[in-house]
This record gives sequence, C-alpha cells and structure tokens, in this order.
Amino acid sequence: MRGGRTRAGALGAVVAAAVLLAGGCSAAGGGGSSAGAAKNDAAAAPAEPGGAAARPSGGPAAAGVTPVADSRLIAYTAQLTLRSRDVPQVFAKARELATASGGYVGAESVYGGPGSESGQLTLKVPSAGYQQTLDRLAALGEVLSRKSQADDLTQQVADVASRVQTQQASVDRVRALMAQAASLSEITSLEAELSRREADLESLQKQQKELSARTSYSTVTLEVQHEAATPSATPAPGERNEGFGDSVGSALGGGWHVLVTIVRALAVALAAAAPFLLLLGVPAALAYRYRRRRRPAAVRAEPEEAGDAED
Repeated sequence: MRGGRTRAGALGAVVAAAVLLAGGCSAAGGGGSSAGAAKNDAAAAPAEPGGAAARPSGGPAAAGVTPVADSRLIAYTAQLTLRSRDVPQVFAKARELATASGGYVGAESVYGGPGSESGQLTLKVPSAGYQQTLDRLAALGEVLSRKSQADDLTQQVADVASRVQTQQASVDRVRALMAQAASLSEITSLEAELSRREADLESLQKQQKELSARTSYSTVTLEVQHEAATPSATPAPGERNEGFGDSVGSALGGGWHVLVTIVRALAVALAAAAPFLLLLGVPAALAYRYRRRRRPAAVRAEPEEAGDAED
C-alpha cells in the first residue's frame, strides 16, 4: 500500500509539473503573439497625410530610426492669389482658418489706403489638414492664381537622423575618454575635441528641427488684391451734372497748366539768351546811336546843295 501511494504521489507530482510547464509555455506564446499582433497593427496603420504632422518631434526620426516606406515626410508649399472688395474681412477669416486648424500667421503686410487695401499673409498650417485649409482659403474670394508644391523629405530626414545618432555616439565616446584621462595634456586635448564634436552635433540637431518644422507645418502664401467697384452703365442725372462740371473744371485746369508751361518756357528761354543779349546789345546800341547822329547831318547837307544848284 505504501509503495502504491508513493508511486501515485510521484505520478501526481509529474502531472502537476507538466501542467505548470504547459501553462508557462502557453503564456509565453500568448505574449509573443500579442507582440507580433502589435507589430502587425503598427505596420498596417495607414500613414496620415503630412507625414511628420502625425509624428511628434521626438518620434522615430528623432531617435535615428529610418521611417517606413509607407509614411512619407512631405513639405507642402502653396501660393494663392485672390481678389475681393473687402480685403480686411478676407484677412480676418484667413487668420481664423489658420488658428482653427492649429496653425498660425507667420508674416503679414498690408498696403493701400482705406477702402482700397491689398496685402499678403504667410500662413503656417498643419500638414495633416493642408489640403482642406487651402480649399477653404480659396473660397474666401475670386481665385486669380493657385500654385502648390510638395517636396519629399523622407530620405533627407532619415539621413540627418542617422548622422545625429552617429555624432551623439562620438560625443559620448570622447566624454568617456575624458573620464579616464590621467594627465592635464590629455584633458585639454579631449576638451577641444569634445567642443568641436558638440558643435557639429548642435548643427545637425538644428537641421533636424528645421526639417521637422517643414514637414509638420505647411506654408501658404495668401495674396489678396482689392477689386474696384465697376461704374454703372447709365449714371443718374446728378452724376451726369457732376460729370459735366468735372469736365469743365478739368478743361480749365488743363488750359491753365498749358499757359503756365508756356510762360515758364519763355522765362527759361530769356534767361538762357540774356548773356548773349548783353554781349551783342551794347555794340548794337552804340552803332544805332552813331547812325542816328550821322543821319541829321546828311539831311541838312542835302538842302544846302540844292540851293547852291539853283544859284
């Protein structure tokens, strides 16, 4: 009996161990299948438009991981020219659209007098809603021109991210060597090398931030021109009288302008001829006086000669 019980206990222990082992294997297999499912879900997730707009700045590209082929990093730019009679209202609605989409106004310039303003806005809008925002902006007025461009920066982002990772590892190695340096000359040499490599790393990180900004936010340059009101085909009687008066005033103004121009031209001509008149006028005056003095003497001499002839 004791031997049977011993064999039964040993058999129960073996069965319990087999059950526990099977449970552990099934749990491990479940974890592996969950991880695989998570990877498949991540790979199957569709890439949102705009690329980096759906990825935080510290995402895979920032960590030096090459983006997957399906998620392209695109930098969008657009130039939109509209015409409207109320330019300030168009600008106000454009600002609201940019703010509502999560963007902001990068630059603004307005020129022209009250009632005839024109201007330009530079809007930064999230790339995820770039096309939708551009269509809404185009609906604010009469479209005169619309240009759009998309630059694929996927490879450039991956290259810069890889260089950042490599440079960061280089900086870490120099810092580790500085911790082991034993002499002052070694420390000085390593400090100079560390400064140079840290400067290179900062430059690469700056490029990385600029690329992230270009792919996260698209640039829309909105130009709005003022549309002048077209005159009516049949003016009112009051407008006709006012037009006749304007015509008479315009004619008088034009005649006065011509008179002033002629007088001014004569004055300029006299001023230009004055030196020559002074130079030639004095000899001419002397010659004229000389001729006048000789002429009376000649006239008196003629009657005397006539009287002598009669005698």
